[in-house]
Amino acid sequence: MKTREKILLASLALFNDEGEANVTTVDIANELDISPGNLYYHFHGKEEIIEELFSAFELELSDILQAPLQKSLSPQDAWFYLYIVFEQLFKHRYLYRNLNDILQRYPDIDRRFRKLLNLKLQAAEAVAEELVAAGILDTTGTPLSRLCDNVVLNLTFWLNYNSLREKNCADEITIHRGVFHLMSLVAPYLTADFRYFYDECCTLFDVLTKDA
Repeated sequence: MKTREKILLASLALFNDEGEANVTTVDIANELDISPGNLYYHFHGKEEIIEELFSAFELELSDILQAPLQKSLSPQDAWFYLYIVFEQLFKHRYLYRNLNDILQRYPDIDRRFRKLLNLKLQAAEAVAEELVAAGILDTTGTPLSRLCDNVVLNLTFWLNYNSLREKNCADEITIHRGVFHLMSLVAPYLTADFRYFYDECCTLFDVLTKDA
């Protein structure tokens, strides 16, 4: 692995563990046991590292969010799709845990993140429309856009809520909890024939978090 790639991986891990604002380029260099000058040869400051990390995140998440816009998802696929989305967000949790601060300091990332937010909403609407058409969801009396907006709200701020509630929560439990919270948001709209699915989710979540 090239030094540039090692720097990006080490930076991502440190940002996630310590918080982006608490990590300097010297910290990153020390983590890799290289000189600050060596790091500077590849990245002229932390800003360039964050820019490249966000670009990778932007590309990966855009591909994931485009999936339901390009191809219909079955109800079973929708469940697994949720986990894929949550895992991708968790992979770059430093961004979501310090979102407002990062967006204020990096106007270009702010602009691009807002586009991702809109893409999240489009993906949520595409999945919800499929579930309504399949008779799994009934949103009569509630605009579908309102439900999807709440889904995106949950996706965007779930990590902050979880951190406040469970400071040292295991990674896999954090992801399970995020999926469960979103399922709980959607549960009231499940049709009678599919309410059993949420009961099964509750049972699974209780088993997964029993010793957490």
